[in-house]
Amino acid sequence: MSTLFSESRIGNMTLKNRFMRSATWENMATETGHMTDKLYDIYEELAQGEVGLIVTGYANIVAEEKPNAGMMGMYDDSFIEEYRVLTERVHAHDAKIVMQLAYGGTKTTYNVGERVIFAPSEVPERGTQTLGKAMTKTEIDYIVDAFAQASRRAKESGFDGVEIHAAHTYLINQFLSPYYNRREDEYGGSLENRMRFLVEIITAIRALVGNDFPILVKLTASEFFEGGQTFDETREMCKQLEALGVDGIVMSGNIHGNASSMVGETFDGHTLQAEGYFHEYGAVISQDIQIPVITVGGLADFNAIETLANTTNIQYFALSRPLLAEPHLIKRWKEGLLEPVDCERCSKCRTKRGNFCVVYKKRKKVAASAA
Repeated sequence: MSTLFSESRIGNMTLKNRFMRSATWENMATETGHMTDKLYDIYEELAQGEVGLIVTGYANIVAEEKPNAGMMGMYDDSFIEEYRVLTERVHAHDAKIVMQLAYGGTKTTYNVGERVIFAPSEVPERGTQTLGKAMTKTEIDYIVDAFAQASRRAKESGFDGVEIHAAHTYLINQFLSPYYNRREDEYGGSLENRMRFLVEIITAIRALVGNDFPILVKLTASEFFEGGQTFDETREMCKQLEALGVDGIVMSGNIHGNASSMVGETFDGHTLQAEGYFHEYGAVISQDIQIPVITVGGLADFNAIETLANTTNIQYFALSRPLLAEPHLIKRWKEGLLEPVDCERCSKCRTKRGNFCVVYKKRKKVAASAA
């Protein structure tokens, strides 16, 4: 059997295969971020479909900060019991589940003007043009503690770990970026200073959850524009995060929605690929550090993924849209049915009723009526 289905470990978490469901915003939680029957069913179906590690859609860590509608929450202890139901349902199918935690910041157009949005500096986000409030030290400490408390709740809820979202121009990424971070205090300027916010978050999380609870960090390979975070800086960040005790690095990129149109372009000496947009960057990082590296973005072909597993040190492969189209994809591949993923790439996943594959849902209705 392919090595993609071999058992492996991230920290003290044992996984039955090398496939992950990358964090996917479903837009199906309640207005206050609580679970719904639809969300429970989505995660259980992924577990039934043999996904080794499921990463939740991002959860907001403070009640007043919500970058998207229908997103999950982890900002107080009221979530713990309902998430215990979620983790038990996933674990019943021999799958693991990690909660992604994030402060969205100015990478949003949702309810702008109705709430205070934190940022490292008063620099508009390039895509949304949303302007945030430059954080005081007290506000930085508040968000650091919020990440730690949310991680503590995740552990108490039965999650197998947390993933800290430090990519995609969300708040942590903006602190890391010389473009967005124009601060002149201990949180700005040098790479060491720009990393301080993230380092404090990881340190605070470890103090509450201990050393045996896996922490993943999602980073951008490069910001792909002049004056932004470079790949050389990302490489140094990964080395420092490994030394800090992080258990795995998810290598992504800050070109949400544009990656497929940029395939073949070269940035910081590496080229975006059609199958696994950022895997060249991940392959380099996987030689720099000993902890697992996960690549995400543009993965849909089993044979291409297996080639990456056999020719690089990348250990895990995260998929999102293919698993919206075919939640049992990994199970099918395990059974030797290696046809391309049943995804039309129609980009109709986002609907007013939630984010799901409309084609897959239509097929399920047809199959049910035929039965």
